[in-house]
Amino acid sequence: MSITLSTKTSPFPYASIAIATYTQKVDINYDESVDGVFLDFEGSQISADDEIVAVLANAGGLAGDSTKTAAYFELAKTVPTLTAIPDILALLDSLDNHLAYRTFLVGHDITAADFIIWGSIKVAPKFIGFLKNGQQYVHLLRWMSHIESLESIQAALASLTAAKANKARSNKTAAGFALGLQNAKEGLVVTRFPPEPSGYLHIGHAKAAMLNQYFAKMYNGKMIIRFDDTNPTKERAEFEETILQDLELLNIRGDKVTHTSDYFDQIYELAIQIIKSGKAYADDTEQLQMREERGKGIASAHRDDSIEDNLRHFDEMRTGSPEGLRWCIRAKISVDNQNKALRDPVIYRCNLIPHHRTGDKWKVYPTYDFACPIVDSLEGVTHALRTNEYRERNAQYHWMIEALGMRGVDIWDFSRLNFIYTLLSKRKLHWFVDSGIVGGWDDPRFPTIRGIRRRGLTVDALSQFMLAQGPSQAIVSLEWDMIWAINKKVIDPVAPRFWAIVKENSVFVTINGGPPAPEMKTLPRHKKNPDVGEKKTVFTSTILVEQEDAISFDDQEEITLMDWGNAIVRSKTTGPSGEVTSLTMDLHLEGDFRKTKKKITWLAQPSKDYPLVDVTLLDYDYLITKKKLEETDDVKDFVTPVSEFREEAFADANVTTLTKGDIIQFERKGYFIFDGIAEDGKLEFIRIPDGRAANLASKAGKPSVVAVEAPVSASGTTADASPVPSSTMYQVKKIYGEEPVKPVSTTKMYAVSNVYE
Repeated sequence: MSITLSTKTSPFPYASIAIATYTQKVDINYDESVDGVFLDFEGSQISADDEIVAVLANAGGLAGDSTKTAAYFELAKTVPTLTAIPDILALLDSLDNHLAYRTFLVGHDITAADFIIWGSIKVAPKFIGFLKNGQQYVHLLRWMSHIESLESIQAALASLTAAKANKARSNKTAAGFALGLQNAKEGLVVTRFPPEPSGYLHIGHAKAAMLNQYFAKMYNGKMIIRFDDTNPTKERAEFEETILQDLELLNIRGDKVTHTSDYFDQIYELAIQIIKSGKAYADDTEQLQMREERGKGIASAHRDDSIEDNLRHFDEMRTGSPEGLRWCIRAKISVDNQNKALRDPVIYRCNLIPHHRTGDKWKVYPTYDFACPIVDSLEGVTHALRTNEYRERNAQYHWMIEALGMRGVDIWDFSRLNFIYTLLSKRKLHWFVDSGIVGGWDDPRFPTIRGIRRRGLTVDALSQFMLAQGPSQAIVSLEWDMIWAINKKVIDPVAPRFWAIVKENSVFVTINGGPPAPEMKTLPRHKKNPDVGEKKTVFTSTILVEQEDAISFDDQEEITLMDWGNAIVRSKTTGPSGEVTSLTMDLHLEGDFRKTKKKITWLAQPSKDYPLVDVTLLDYDYLITKKKLEETDDVKDFVTPVSEFREEAFADANVTTLTKGDIIQFERKGYFIFDGIAEDGKLEFIRIPDGRAANLASKAGKPSVVAVEAPVSASGTTADASPVPSSTMYQVKKIYGEEPVKPVSTTKMYAVSNVYE
């Protein structure tokens, strides 16, 4: 049984999705291909909003007084049709007067009448406008706010927002990739992902790798993973293994793995060829001078040397002789082209450090700019995907291909991925590792593939996010909220639910009416997904709750113990600092959980037979305090003082069945990934961000009011008990004077005297 509808249904059936979520009698499915709304219920299909509400109200026991409810159903039909202002104001006045002494429209509990009227107002813009702008409808506004504050209504509205976001994301992805690759032919497309084996892959590399695999699969082609190993100074064989492991973490597998070094012989021969053609020359200009000359458009003194001299110098370079070490080979493209990438770039240089694959065979190595187009052409690559930071070099890439007379390759560029408060520079990330600020390259605060996966980011979420970016050319620093929000939607349907109670100031509660001896029951790990499995929950007459919950309870308040039932707070004992030290409650299982404001998690008092598990909950801040570091910024000046937060807690024994990397939800706390067992024997769980702005904001350097001591009078008492804010603004007199202003409000309620006067 389910409701099927589109997010673009108009008028939107808010009442239907609200009562469906409240009663939990049917599921809600958003399908953009359908028109209108349809309820499949007990073999029949209903398509009218009011009829759906009536059916679900009867099924959920929310029909209310049939005569009064029917009148409100008729009224709801007229709300969206009213256009005359006097008619709208008259109806608003009528509803406001009716609700002056009532919580709900009919009776003392929520009924179908509340859902149908609330839904009809939600789709009437003029009604909403008068409500927001008119202060006289306080009772109607209070009723609207109360309806929308219910957890089930919030869940219904959140599901609609998520469905709209999915639709927008799908449309964006479809539009972004509708054109595909230029000159692409089915079954013939070959892409390549060419990482340098000098470090760990980060989230920026992930975008390139995923796009390459996406297009290869889109055209039933192939993807090559090629290690660009042209700089022995920085490269290591072990990094090749870690990169392949990182790609495996992303479910990315190439059709073959190659190395630029596989083609060193051919590249060398092509270098001789380009020198002989007069399109390259040897140069011994010092590096700083060369940089200055290229910037000013000044030709090298050796630009017009003979081909014989250039070949002789290149041969000296090949042997690695002292004379050869002075020289490099430059492409003879242009001296003063507006595109500085075309100003005679270096294409070969010396390096005496042994190569991790070829040993000391070579003393000269091609630059990436020379080797990349050559190997792309040799390996049959049809489309080279590059970030648009290389765009100025695209002309250089094509020049190399043409100068050597090789097969052409199409270039498809996309924007580089940047995030706020995030460093992608290997040099700067190295500094954090070397300084001991992080635990390694897989630290959850790092943007490396290992780091973000350890933090709980799933491959599905990462893939959806990358594809949603599409071929965007905008170079911006993205917020992290979208990627974590997508991740939440991926993990929420499958993450098993467990409970954890923070140890500090936790409170023991005596439950009158609880079982005399511990009882164990089997419950689902996920109430909405039985496939997730089952868990064991222990019930006892003494339980443990968190201080934050305990201190919020009022005397005689009825609360809900999740997975158990309602209980009434009968007594509360507090300590000298106001903290709660113990509670007594009466079990009230016949109570209605829908009427309680507080629904709390709890744990049974630990015993020898039913122990609790010591766990550590970890949360993290950004590593730096500035959203985007400039080139002139020293990273040491912007290190977040404290970026790891640890909280000791008890968890139910079910968590001992988890394996490292499992994602769960500690209910009312958030999503966590099990990081393994620490040296102290405690299970460690890392909090997974859920995309909410409050959880993603930098915890360092938050602005606060600085209070200074008030001046002390001669008698020793302060002249003013309130804190004085520190400010550089000049002082002005209060526009209403020093006497307090008494607010006057317009209300239909009768006036009463202030009990404090």
